Amino acid sequence: QLRLVESGGGLGQPGGSLRLSCAASGTSLDRYAIGWFRQAPGKEREKVLCISASGDSTSAADSVKGRFTIARNNAQNRVYLQMNSLKPEDSAVYYCAASARYGLHRCAPVHDYETWGQGTQVTVSS
Repeated sequence: QLRLVESGGGLGQPGGSLRLSCAASGTSLDRYAIGWFRQAPGKEREKVLCISASGDSTSAADSVKGRFTIARNNAQNRVYLQMNSLKPEDSAVYYCAASARYGLHRCAPVHDYETWGQGTQVTVSS
């Protein structure tokens, strides 16, 4: 059974960078689209970025385009979220999630990820 664990969160400086990692165990990630989501206090969970199982398709929220990128290393069973030019409004709990329902070349719809990690806190503050 697939299990996901996020790491790499912490305190980031405005304008700085952080890299989050989503490590999978229990099964190979190579059939799963992976999404990164975030939820700030009092706000709904939002999709940040996603990447297809094959890695040939990504989708980003407008709020992070040009600043955040997603990459996967199926050999390591990991997906990364590189966050650059951090802003205080990027502060949130970040989650990775997996979906195997939509084939190899597309992301899953926002509400159709079946496996979730426990989340990692990102705080952007000077």
